[in-house]
Amino acid sequence: MQQHPDGPDGDHRRPDGLSDKTVEALGALSKALETTERARGRLYDFHQLTGTADFQLDRAAELLEEAGHPEWAQKVRGEILGRNVIPGHWTFQIVEAYNATYYRPFQQLEASAVEQLADGRDHLLEAELKEQRRTPGHPHHTSRPPVPEE
Repeated sequence: MQQHPDGPDGDHRRPDGLSDKTVEALGALSKALETTERARGRLYDFHQLTGTADFQLDRAAELLEEAGHPEWAQKVRGEILGRNVIPGHWTFQIVEAYNATYYRPFQQLEASAVEQLADGRDHLLEAELKEQRRTPGHPHHTSRPPVPEE
């Protein structure tokens, strides 16, 4: 690929000898990790929403009592409030298990692959796509952020 003289910084230039297939494979691995990051975010949404609902049950039980339905207030408190979402687990335990069993090992594997196969240079596929798609010389198509003045 032809690179412009003002192309990506050294951290985003392909190391000598790194094949197109390897850059593509590392890009696919990175994209899969990014998808996992999104899934993990949804898991935290689940965790926080379930916790919020559990606290909202306090108000529901209180209102049931005030409305003259103490037996229903007790059912809410005894049957649902503080209940495990799956056997033996509150949502924080699901998040912890996901992080330990899947997320962190995946994150470490991806980082190791980038380190060993691309000399630690991350996002090479994206950097090369940027070079293909930008218009050299256009002020809003610069290859890298401006260097701060000292």
